[in-house]
Amino acid sequence: MNPSLLAAQTGHSHLRRLFLLRNWAILAQLATLALVHRFLSTDFAWLPMLGATGLLAAVNLLTWWRLSLDFPVGNPELFLQLCADVLALTVLLYYGGGSTNPFVSLYLLPLVIAAATLPRRHTWGMAALTLACYSLLMVWYVPLPNGGSAHAQHAAVTGTTVTDAAVTDMAQMDHSHHRMDAAPAAPQPVAPLPAAPLEDAFNTHVIGMWLGFVISALVVAYFVVEMARAVRLRDAQLNRAREETLRNERIVALGTQAAGAAHELGTPLATMAVVIGEMRNECAAPEQKNNLNILDEQVKNCKRILDGLLSHAQEIPEELPAEEFIRKVLDEWQLLRPTAHYRFRTGELQPAPRLRADPALRSALLNLLNNAADASPEEMDILLRRDNGNITLEIHDHGPGLTPDAAARAGSAFFTTKQDGRGLGLFLANATIERLGGSVRLFNRKDGGATTELILPVAREVA
Repeated sequence: MNPSLLAAQTGHSHLRRLFLLRNWAILAQLATLALVHRFLSTDFAWLPMLGATGLLAAVNLLTWWRLSLDFPVGNPELFLQLCADVLALTVLLYYGGGSTNPFVSLYLLPLVIAAATLPRRHTWGMAALTLACYSLLMVWYVPLPNGGSAHAQHAAVTGTTVTDAAVTDMAQMDHSHHRMDAAPAAPQPVAPLPAAPLEDAFNTHVIGMWLGFVISALVVAYFVVEMARAVRLRDAQLNRAREETLRNERIVALGTQAAGAAHELGTPLATMAVVIGEMRNECAAPEQKNNLNILDEQVKNCKRILDGLLSHAQEIPEELPAEEFIRKVLDEWQLLRPTAHYRFRTGELQPAPRLRADPALRSALLNLLNNAADASPEEMDILLRRDNGNITLEIHDHGPGLTPDAAARAGSAFFTTKQDGRGLGLFLANATIERLGGSVRLFNRKDGGATTELILPVAREVA
């Protein structure tokens, strides 16, 4: 499967799951707000909290419309979707007690989703966003109503502790009592009261929750990302192995049919050769004789190809100098395409590399040359050079180039841009060259035309 197509399908799948999960989250938020209003308190800031949930619902409606489009869903879009969830949760927590709210641990959900579906940089970005929101809620938030005495509410607003407020009141009361007495003694300073154990424990608990979130965020952002990356890599390898297996099965099926066709075509070709010989002996016109000679040569080429299928099946490929092998293939191809014109050049080939003269490689080269000749039969440039321990053959045509669809699907079985094509030439050539340890790449050149780049490993070198 095309990697870009696979990525697009995966992005749509992730966005669809996020859309369904957000529906449940919106219902859970509305249910929680209703239960709080019914059983706990009515003194919350309901308008901004309901507004945050409503905006999240509007975002989900846009997401539902987005899923109906055919445009691919990229990682930045998924990251922005998760950012919207984090911001909506931050607004709800701000008006619901900030970091003292037990639902503050929900910040881990978008972080885990990002770690499982997005690359490393997006996951660390989500970790930074959730940690920043959590840290801000440690300082700025609206306290929970009915969460303590009037001193506690005042402390939440002014930043002083409940213990400090209590000490101040008691000192004022003691000072008033001494003023009412007639005794001239000056008022004695009041010793500060010891800190309330429950309040210290609660503050320690809130700070511990924050530290636990920091540790959890770091662990998720690192280990879960690495595990998700390993899973994606394994899935990609399984997909490639599955595609190679299917391709090999097709090649085996085609090979079986080709062997049967080679056996069956022997008799018709022999009959055609006899008829052509008789017609040539009886024909007196020079032009017709010339046409019959060309036809006879093509029949002989067909017989030679069929004989090669049978003779090379049990032979061990020999090693030949790369330039000699390529020139032999070009000479054979010129007999098959006498109207095609090409220029052959060689680059640096020292020390002289050698290739395994595999018959399948010869057929693959013929297919690649035919494709280039179909695009521009009047002019072709062929360059053979050595590059970092490999042999590189470049076939430059001067045709219209590759369309985006052809560039994306080139090499797929039964895909062709020709009216009378079968979509097997490039498919078989690519499979053969990959089996030999090489690769084929097609791309457009800036100055026009397309290039077929063939890279093969060197069998050995000759000084």
